[in-house]
Amino acid sequence: MDANDGLQQTPLNGAIGRSWWRAGVRIIADLRLAIVLLLVIAVASITGTVIEQGQGLEFYQANYPEDPALFGFLSWKVLLALGLNTVYRTWWYLGLLVLFGTSLAACTALRQWPALKAAQHWSYYRAPRQFEKLALSARLDLGEASSAIAPATPLLQAKGYRVFAEGSSLYARKGIVGRIGPIIVHAGMLIVLLGGIIGALTGFIAQEMIPSGQTFQVTNIIDGGPLAAGNVPRDWSVKVNRFWIEYLPDGNIDQFYSDLSVLDQAGQERDRQTIFVNQPLRYRGVTMYQTDWGIAAVKVRINNSPSIQLPMGKLNLPGAGRIWGTWVPTKPDLSEGVSLLARDLQGAVLIYDATGRPIATTRVGRSTPITLGDRTLTLAVDDLIGSTGLQIKADPSIPIVYLGFGLLMVGVVMSYFSHSQIWLLQEGRSLYVGGRTNRAQVTFEREMLEAIAQLQATVPIASSPTPAATET
Repeated sequence: MDANDGLQQTPLNGAIGRSWWRAGVRIIADLRLAIVLLLVIAVASITGTVIEQGQGLEFYQANYPEDPALFGFLSWKVLLALGLNTVYRTWWYLGLLVLFGTSLAACTALRQWPALKAAQHWSYYRAPRQFEKLALSARLDLGEASSAIAPATPLLQAKGYRVFAEGSSLYARKGIVGRIGPIIVHAGMLIVLLGGIIGALTGFIAQEMIPSGQTFQVTNIIDGGPLAAGNVPRDWSVKVNRFWIEYLPDGNIDQFYSDLSVLDQAGQERDRQTIFVNQPLRYRGVTMYQTDWGIAAVKVRINNSPSIQLPMGKLNLPGAGRIWGTWVPTKPDLSEGVSLLARDLQGAVLIYDATGRPIATTRVGRSTPITLGDRTLTLAVDDLIGSTGLQIKADPSIPIVYLGFGLLMVGVVMSYFSHSQIWLLQEGRSLYVGGRTNRAQVTFEREMLEAIAQLQATVPIASSPTPAATET
C-alpha cells in the first residue's frame, strides 16, 4: 500500500467517524435514556435520604452489621464500598448527573432548538392539497366576494395572531413562547444539575459545640467535597457571647438562643446576630444553625475558696436522658471529692458522695452544707455554663440552584402556551382555511370556527364551510 492509498481512505474514515458520532449523539438524546437516567438518579437520591449520610465508622458498624445484614446483603462494608454513606459526592452519582445533563443538552440541540427555529419561519400554502394534512380545515365558497385575505388579517390580529400575507395566501401564528418554554425548562434543569455538582464538590458541613464566652473557627468538618477546603473560613472567627434557654412553665424547653459575633482577624466585630431554631446566622456564604445544646462547665466554691470552673461531660446512662456531670475535689491533695450532676440550665444540681449516694441538692447561687465523714463543708454553685451546638454549612451552589429552579418554573409556565398556526388560500371563488396547534385542540377548534363565522359576517360568502380532508 502506497501513500496515495492512505490518502484515499482518509475521507472514508472521516465519514465513518462522523456517522458514529451522529449515532452516539442520537442515543444520548433519546428520551427513553433520559427517563431511565432520571429514575436511577431518583432511586440514588432516595437511598441517600434513607441512609444516614456523613456518619462515623462506628455508627455504620453498629447500625448495619454484617450478621444479620440488612435485606441479606447491605452491611456496613457494602455500604462504605458503594459510597452510600456519602451518596451525593460519589463518582457514580456525579457521573449520572453529568450523563443526564449531556442527554438534556443533546435533546435540546437536536429536537427543541430546531423546533423553535422552524416555528419562527413562516410558509404559505400554495395548493389546496396542502390543507389535507391539517387536523382542522375547511373550504368556503366566496360567491361574489373579490377577496377574503385582506378582511381576514384584522380578524386574526384581534385574536392575538401575527399575520403574514402575500397575494392570495395568508399565514398566521401565535404562542411561539410555547416553543421557547421547553428550551427554558431544559436550561433550568441543566443549571440545577450544574449547581448540584458544584455543591457536591465544594460544599461542606461542620458541627461545633462551643461554650458561652469562647471564640472558635470552623474545624470539625463532618462532610465535605474534595474542593471544600477553599470555602472553609480562615480569615474570620465567631464568638459565642452568650447561650441561654427559655423554659415553659412545666419545665420543658421552649427555645434556645445563641448570641454570636463575627470577628475579623484583628478581633473587630463585623456582624452580630442572635440565632435560634429556624433563624440561622448567614455570613459570606456560610450559614450557622442552632441545632443542639449542652452544659460545658460549672463554677463552684468550697467553703471560702475562690470560685473555680470545672468542665462537665455528658454521661451516657441508659434510660437516664441527658445528664452532665463533673467531680469536685474537696481536699487540696485531691484525695476526696463529690460528684455534681445536672440535667439542664435551670439551676438544679445533684450532689453525690464517693460511694454514689445522693447527699444534697442545690441550685445556682445557693450555698449548701454537705457532710463527708466527720467533716461538714459548704458547697456553692455560682454558675452553670451552657454550650451551643451549631451546624455550619457552606454551599456555593445555592444561588445557582435557585436560578435553575426559577428558570424551570418560568419554562413550565411558558410551555402551557399553545403554538397555533392558521393558513388561508384563495383560489378562484374558493377559500381554503386550515390550522393546527400543539395543545388545547378543542379551544383552538372553537377559535377557528369563531374566526370563520366573523369572516362570513364581514365578507359576503355564499355558502357555509365545507370540511376538507383531515388527518386522523
